Amino acid sequence: MKVKLITLGCKVNQYESQAMLEALLQAGFTEASPAEPAGVVVVNSCTVTAQSDHKVRQALRRAKRDNPGCVAVLTGCMPQAFPDAAAALPEADIVLGNARRADLVPRLREFLATKQRLVDVAPHTSGEPFEPLSVSAFSGRTRAFLKIQDGCNRFCSYCIIPYARGRVRSKPLEDLRREVAQLGAAGYKEVVLTGINLPAYGTDLGLHLCDAVDAACGAEGIQRVRLGSLEPEQLTPPVIARMAKQEKLCPQFHLSLQSGCDETLKRMNRHYTTGEYRQIVADLRSAFPDCAITTDVMVGFAGETVEEFEASLAFVEEMAFAKAHVFAYSRRPGTRAYSMEGQVSNREKEARSHRMLAVARASQQAFLREQVGKEEEVLFEQEKAPGLWEGYTRNYTPVLLASGKRLAGELVRVKIMETQDEAVIARSE
Repeated sequence: MKVKLITLGCKVNQYESQAMLEALLQAGFTEASPAEPAGVVVVNSCTVTAQSDHKVRQALRRAKRDNPGCVAVLTGCMPQAFPDAAAALPEADIVLGNARRADLVPRLREFLATKQRLVDVAPHTSGEPFEPLSVSAFSGRTRAFLKIQDGCNRFCSYCIIPYARGRVRSKPLEDLRREVAQLGAAGYKEVVLTGINLPAYGTDLGLHLCDAVDAACGAEGIQRVRLGSLEPEQLTPPVIARMAKQEKLCPQFHLSLQSGCDETLKRMNRHYTTGEYRQIVADLRSAFPDCAITTDVMVGFAGETVEEFEASLAFVEEMAFAKAHVFAYSRRPGTRAYSMEGQVSNREKEARSHRMLAVARASQQAFLREQVGKEEEVLFEQEKAPGLWEGYTRNYTPVLLASGKRLAGELVRVKIMETQDEAVIARSE
């Protein structure tokens, strides 16, 4: 029977989808090509915003339309956080929570035998172990993602994820070493360590994120180790100094900001001030010359005044991010911020988004101009157009190179010549 996976959301979901796909293939299923219909469609959901839930419903309807008679499986964060709403979706033949991914194959076989709808969403429990998933490859990708941490204990006032993912838990270090070695043996040159709250890795095991970085950097075959999104306040000077000793660690750090205003950060229940964030950025730039700092910035959070927005705008401009993902606050039922006073109108959110995006783009263009003239090693990923290849430097600068050779998965030394839109143009040495 042919299977197809639809992945919504973050890199952690991408890893989990790959693990589910490999479990299905090992059980005798085969992966459908994008153009052919499948007998089983698994929708791995995201629920970070109300719009995410809308996309889940759309994906289920599209799965049923494009794959007539298929078994539709809904799993991931949406059913875990909102089990009743997920169970009410008529298109989903099987509904599994985040704690039930290992049951995908047996539950699928049960449905195929009985044709009886299955809903199995178990709540997260205190002290539950890290889910024993593993992957050996990543379909169509030249970089491998490795989930090493799950859960979050932070409870930011706008965020539903602690309810969808449970408490912090970590991949055992020996399992991490084994899986990174497996990916290196499969030919991957770069591995990206990911998690729901990545810097919390090891707090349940008496370990630290630095232990995971050391283990990944020690794997044969792996030439680059990159970190996923980071909560900034956990990057203390000793942590930064220890990570800087690893030559394989890529000098690119995605430090989630959310707001550049202290009053807004307090309402968000973020665990740092703008002063602390500024110092962490300075420490990283000192320890990792030519590093790229990227971020997420939210505008229009509940209670955000004009003055607070202006402070956030000025801080983002000061930080000179290599790239910033700007998005408007979306009210999420089930979170504390949903019922906060001072909700900002959609029209005002849009206006603030435009202004913040302009600052973010100016910073990005300045960063790209700083890369011109440098000689860098690029890991190429895909052919953007015939004879035009796209890849990334160690500090995640997007590079375009004209070449008649197939470069996917290859490390190539180039010289950066000029900027073009949101990338740079290079020539090979």
